[in-house]
Amino acid sequence: MISRRTVLKSGALAATAAMMPRVAFGQAAKYPVKVAHLESPAQPRHKGLEKVGALVKERTSGEVEFTLYPLSQLGNARQMIEGTQFGAIECTVQPAAFLGGFNPVVSVLDVPYLLPTDRAMSQQLREGPFGKALLASFEKRGLHALTEWPNGRKSLTSNKSLDNLVELAGQKFRVMDSKILIDQFAAVGATAVAINFGELYTSLQTGLVDGQENPLDTITTMKFHEVQKNLVVTEHGAMEDFVLFNPAWWQALPDGHKDIIAKAFDEVRPEVEKMKEASASAALEIIKAAGVNVRIADEAERGKLRDATAPKAREAYVALAGAEGEDILKIYDAEYKKLAG
Repeated sequence: MISRRTVLKSGALAATAAMMPRVAFGQAAKYPVKVAHLESPAQPRHKGLEKVGALVKERTSGEVEFTLYPLSQLGNARQMIEGTQFGAIECTVQPAAFLGGFNPVVSVLDVPYLLPTDRAMSQQLREGPFGKALLASFEKRGLHALTEWPNGRKSLTSNKSLDNLVELAGQKFRVMDSKILIDQFAAVGATAVAINFGELYTSLQTGLVDGQENPLDTITTMKFHEVQKNLVVTEHGAMEDFVLFNPAWWQALPDGHKDIIAKAFDEVRPEVEKMKEASASAALEIIKAAGVNVRIADEAERGKLRDATAPKAREAYVALAGAEGEDILKIYDAEYKKLAG
């Protein structure tokens, strides 16, 4: 529900947007689009949005113009999402991990190895009945979800040994505030602690927690490798972004322009994925050069980790999302079985 406070806050965001630094593609469009997100202009998400904006402007003859607001310029994640619901912001791109409070259904993506590491198979799941059901789940929550973009995969670091699955037991790992992620670690005998992301470096440095899970390029960007001794590349968690539009703005857009925007996002997605993979590869070399003990988990070990953690994580997800979550898992299981052969 959108409160009066949210309305006032959203109005303030709209009023101040023009005074903030931003990335624009031209002047006076018939359908201007404020696109808000939290990453920096140097990261793949923003670079991809720049490409989408350029394609959309060209193909609509300048009638649709994206203006990008990176680095949370239009508020934190909640403010950006609520601003898009209310209409102060036309579009926001948000990680699924930040959307569970608005739409518990998407928290299914927190289940370990739900999206396989095979790029083509993961994309088939995004484009098929499972992905379409996830997008549709936003409509009754006041958001139009256009598409889903991949944004890397999580791996594990710790100051204690990560030589095998057994050694996770007794360790403390920082997670986002998610019962699914907490139960994921409990399933292997580890303790998960919900800590604000901005406090994670210090928490690792002081030993408040032993380790954490994040994509490799996030680990280097945030300098976590400076205060961690071990890394095991598990790729157990897919980080997914959802492209969300204000429903009223989207409905008012001519159908031809809707099609152009949708096709532009689909066209740029593979480039974003390649940029993210290149960023992860570069980050791995930085981590190795820093003296961190690095190990790549093989498929057998990843299978054991999936078998140990996914059942408990699925139970936590159903407890969170209820019957709607059960339906999503049925769709996923049927689609995964078909794709896996």
